[in-house]
Amino acid sequence: MVEAILIDLFGLPTNSQSNIQGLLHNTLETIEKYSSIHAPCVYIMCCQRQRSERKGEQEFLLPALRGFQSLKRKLEVVCAQTTAAALYTIKQRLDEKDLSIIKVILPNLRKDLMKVYIDCLFTDVYQFEFEDLQVVSDCENLQIPEHEHEGQTLPSQEVTLIRSEIQMYLESLPSLKGELTILRSSLIPGDIFLHGFTTRTGGISYIPTLSSCNLFSSSKRRDPQVVVKENLRRLANAAGFNPEAFHRVKVDHANAVRIMGKTEPDNYDGIVTNQKGVTLAAPGADCIPVLFADPVRKACGAAHSGWKGTLLGVSMATVNAMVSEYSCNVKDILVVLGPSVGPCCYKLPHESAKEFHRIDPKCVRLFDSASPYIDIRRATRILLERGGILPENIQDDSITDQNLNITFCTACHPDKFYSHFRDGTNFGTQIGFISIKD
Repeated sequence: MVEAILIDLFGLPTNSQSNIQGLLHNTLETIEKYSSIHAPCVYIMCCQRQRSERKGEQEFLLPALRGFQSLKRKLEVVCAQTTAAALYTIKQRLDEKDLSIIKVILPNLRKDLMKVYIDCLFTDVYQFEFEDLQVVSDCENLQIPEHEHEGQTLPSQEVTLIRSEIQMYLESLPSLKGELTILRSSLIPGDIFLHGFTTRTGGISYIPTLSSCNLFSSSKRRDPQVVVKENLRRLANAAGFNPEAFHRVKVDHANAVRIMGKTEPDNYDGIVTNQKGVTLAAPGADCIPVLFADPVRKACGAAHSGWKGTLLGVSMATVNAMVSEYSCNVKDILVVLGPSVGPCCYKLPHESAKEFHRIDPKCVRLFDSASPYIDIRRATRILLERGGILPENIQDDSITDQNLNITFCTACHPDKFYSHFRDGTNFGTQIGFISIKD
């Protein structure tokens, strides 16, 4: 069943007002007639022109909007200067109401163009059906077909212009939830390396669990890649790295490591380089973003260490890659554990907890319970020390001076960090990043 209907009047000529009013009235009449019991939300999208041309589209559309009582509370006119601005505003309304099944009624000539906008601004969470604005005659038109819509057929230059319009609009949006904040370690020398751990502030993601500097897009979440790209652009500007030379691990919750300059594996949770100006990153939303720096050989790395990756030794796998590829001495490598879920909050089933208990009993609290508390940070430190990393070259939450602590519990600080454990499946993601300065 359709949850929302979008009527696109954006591309219609201004000199056919009476025709537009008639089309809109007929369309709304059909919607009301066949969906009066479960009336969907209806959004009318139109162009906001200069005042000298028209005083207001809502006033112009009022005659066509009158009399639709069942739709009245769920009907909204959205006017904007660009299609990107109008559609993104409507996306916000859909997300506020957690709506995903949308029918788009629009002129046939706008269909391929609209599909490009939708492909950029929406993810697979949403389902779309398209219908010609002038064909709204029967009840079946309000059902969602099972087949997927056809691929876009616009010329590449038009697609490029649309993407540019979207990018310019997103760049114009104000930052949400405060300024962009980067946490930095006192252990990693700033004259050689650029690094940091992000928090959730300073981006444009507006969905509560993703707001605001979400740095990961998934087909299962509502934040599209273009929004994440804009968040990354803002981070890059603030931190001083090139977003075009940015490489993030492809999470598999295992221990594979990518060597920059060599064949890229399909999935990997660690990544290393000795190339200047190349920024490496690892995500974390409870899992640990771990950064590695060797100021002697001038090499660095990043790893994503969840509970599975911790047990599989992803951090030492990253260290070993730096040693084998760049002749690093393990005693020179500095390791910093970023914001992650702490032993105060994180639980695992008893069978999984046994594996951490084998590493060290202190990694598990309430071991005899069905779901003991787990300290994946302590386990990571122990495994690193066993691999030869010097204890003083590891920074985590055991740091003596808490003013220098950056390994905060993500679950305990909802104002600062995302947390899968706390927020559920539609969670946001922060990152740890590092590069060798030019």
